[in-house]
Amino acid sequence: MWIPPALAGRAHDLTAARRHRITTTCVRLGTPVLADKACQGAGGIVAVPHRRKPRKDLTTKQKCVNRAHSRLRWPVERAIARIKTWRILRKARTSPNRHTSIARAIPTLETHR
Repeated sequence: MWIPPALAGRAHDLTAARRHRITTTCVRLGTPVLADKACQGAGGIVAVPHRRKPRKDLTTKQKCVNRAHSRLRWPVERAIARIKTWRILRKARTSPNRHTSIARAIPTLETHR
């Protein structure tokens, strides 16, 4: 698992991905990416779930695609949820450099419980 350097909490997911060159690297390598709805507009290689338009429902096909997307993304969401359960990150008032060290240590601690 690769944990990029932490950015300020106000940084948007797509901004962080672009700043760490995740999207350009995946495009260059041809690696498909499954992202959440926050990454709308990231590019052709990034697959995001379909969004429901105002006052309209998703089609059956779109619902099916979103369900398959969710089934593939659950391990990532679960890992992020496990990291967020550590109370040390909830109200941390230290520099992002310190947050990076802590976030990188948590998966190690989780695997050696």
